Amino acid sequence: MEWLSAENVVAVGTAVIGVVASAVMVWYERRVPRRKRIGYRVQMDNPIGDDVRSGRANVRQGLFDEAPGMSDATLVLLRIENDGSQSIAGDDYTSRERHGLTAVFTDRTIRGVSVTQPPGIDHLMDHFTRAAGLSYEGNTLLIPRVPLNRGEHFKLLVLLSGGDVGDPIRIIGGIRDGEVRPNRSTTPDDQPPLFSRAARLITVLLTVCVVTLALIVVLRDGTRPPIGCETGSLTVTGSTAFAPVMRELAEKYEADCEGSVITVDAHGSQTGLRDLDTAGLQAKKGSPPLIALSDGPKPDGLDKLRENRVAVSVFALVVNNRVPLVNISIEDARRLYRGEIRNWRELDGPDLPVLLVSRDANSGTRQVFQRRVLERGEIANSSLDCVHKDDPTAPVVRCELDSTDQVLSTVARLPGAIGYSELNSADNVDGLHRIGLDSHDASVEDLEHGTSDYPYREIEYAYTYGAPPADSLASSFLTYMRGTGQDVIRTHGHLPCGTPVGLRICGEG
Repeated sequence: MEWLSAENVVAVGTAVIGVVASAVMVWYERRVPRRKRIGYRVQMDNPIGDDVRSGRANVRQGLFDEAPGMSDATLVLLRIENDGSQSIAGDDYTSRERHGLTAVFTDRTIRGVSVTQPPGIDHLMDHFTRAAGLSYEGNTLLIPRVPLNRGEHFKLLVLLSGGDVGDPIRIIGGIRDGEVRPNRSTTPDDQPPLFSRAARLITVLLTVCVVTLALIVVLRDGTRPPIGCETGSLTVTGSTAFAPVMRELAEKYEADCEGSVITVDAHGSQTGLRDLDTAGLQAKKGSPPLIALSDGPKPDGLDKLRENRVAVSVFALVVNNRVPLVNISIEDARRLYRGEIRNWRELDGPDLPVLLVSRDANSGTRQVFQRRVLERGEIANSSLDCVHKDDPTAPVVRCELDSTDQVLSTVARLPGAIGYSELNSADNVDGLHRIGLDSHDASVEDLEHGTSDYPYREIEYAYTYGAPPADSLASSFLTYMRGTGQDVIRTHGHLPCGTPVGLRICGEG
């Protein structure tokens, strides 16, 4: 590429000019004096008495309960600060009276005032006297002419009665060659910004825009940014629940990395793990080009398989729409899968026989269900067609199918059927709906926000036989999965292990 082309020179020159202009603005903001400024903000406005906004009374004891007029009392913490670039002297206040500022508490009556200040500026307290103008009457508080160096502040704790929390509070007064204004921030003891909002916004936008422009023009040569692409062939097997994610990731990787062929051939977690172990034992050298996805950790005895934690998958119980239940207890789920509940009317449902539609023993979805919800294995298979008992002594009809898609289509077709699947797949089938467990819905969002103890979830593992070489397609695809692939994983309804919450949950195992 011609690095010294005219368009590249223009782009880089624009970037340099933008950065220099930003630096000059920063220097100007810090070195050139601005107007004097006093800012004020309400850091607390809390009820002591009845909270009339919510219709319930606060708890009061001691003087707050014994003193008269406390039923509608409020406490306000008012912070007054010099957030300009110059010091403010006592004669900078423009008031004609002894005091410098006036605080007005709309619809409230002042009952008492306490003045506080940060450590190291005790000299300010000398200015808070009645002779200096400190006094109050009705809803008005007179504040003395307090000199404030740059960055100094003081606070006024005001006890009021009448009115309500949130009634307007105003500071009235003027500063020579300056202003008195409310500050937007309400965070206690937050430092005032060094630069104005406009300056910060212009600086950031200008810098980002010009640098981005330079990068786009300089790097525009038709070559994709390097992501560690490798060529060759790779097979991904294992979990059918995670197969849709793998198919999309494989397509994207092949599009980004010419010369790579990735085949997704999913037959269940346990089958995939055994196939990987067999392929590794038969390989003459190193790690075979095979990755096995598993819903949950590998079983004992597969010591050569190396794990990579990819995502947190959420699974769901699904029932035919003829069963209108939307939630059952975990204990009821266990009774269903022990064959103790034979008709849905035993759970206040319709008069329909219970049909258990399960996955085969190689299914990771089934293993997770047994481990996380049932805490035991399922009862024996009793039906080939999921409708009629092949074993007359069996308590309920129970059949086993080879894939998640087969389970979902069968549950949607048979009244009274119940099964389980990966969450995202369960939301795209007509004729069935999800049911929660112990009043917790199957939800990745609730899990990520920490608001749910939903049990039917598991970590999704990607296994290789030993450590694949760093320059192999398997290693590159795993790196792609943990990086670019996180967006794909999330769009399919899984929580990537690379996110902060996902990292915590994946680390817990």
